[in-house]
Amino acid sequence: MKPSLHGKRILVTQSDTFMGPAICETLKTQGAEVIAHVGSLAEPAEPGRIVAAAGKVDILIANLAITAPTTPAAEVTDREWDDVFNALVHPLPRLVRAVLPPMIARSSGKIIVIGSASALRGMRLTSTYSAARGAQIAYVQALGVEVARHNIKVNIIAQNFVDNPSYFPEEIQANPKFQDRLKREVPLGRLVSASEDAAFVAYLCSDAADCFVGQVFPVCGGWVSR
Repeated sequence: MKPSLHGKRILVTQSDTFMGPAICETLKTQGAEVIAHVGSLAEPAEPGRIVAAAGKVDILIANLAITAPTTPAAEVTDREWDDVFNALVHPLPRLVRAVLPPMIARSSGKIIVIGSASALRGMRLTSTYSAARGAQIAYVQALGVEVARHNIKVNIIAQNFVDNPSYFPEEIQANPKFQDRLKREVPLGRLVSASEDAAFVAYLCSDAADCFVGQVFPVCGGWVSR
């Protein structure tokens, strides 16, 4: 029996950070051909360049991450706001403009955004970051219903408390205060593992998940349900 993603060409952005390493490893084990992009997408021409260099892209995984600012809302500067949106929001339509026309021509394709549950539940000192992650969700929902008629499925994973080196490095996880926080705030009582999260990404890439359109999938151990 062939792996479920055999023959799929999947472009993963910022593959060396956030969920990139775990996603790439999981997709490869399921038979996908992974095109692993490394680096920032903030420069306006970069998204189009990497898509052109990738050739045929069956599935785009927009894995975008930065260090989240913790500035009080009244002290957020225009520079901070612009920097966060340049990193997390503006690359999305640029990537879509590049990958969408060939997908429409083939009547086939998927786009999966790796986002954040910070857009689904209020958190102190995260106004800029949460706003950007919320913009990702709104964009995916609108895009998803627009392109579904072309047999292109667009969805987003809104995650938090998932084991990854960008937001939960080893030194944070080893802190007893953080472990206490997990028990207080996350019904699961632990971080979602990187492999669990990546397995869900792989499922969304598969033909078994062709029924989802513009969906927001919280992956956060129940954190948004509290």
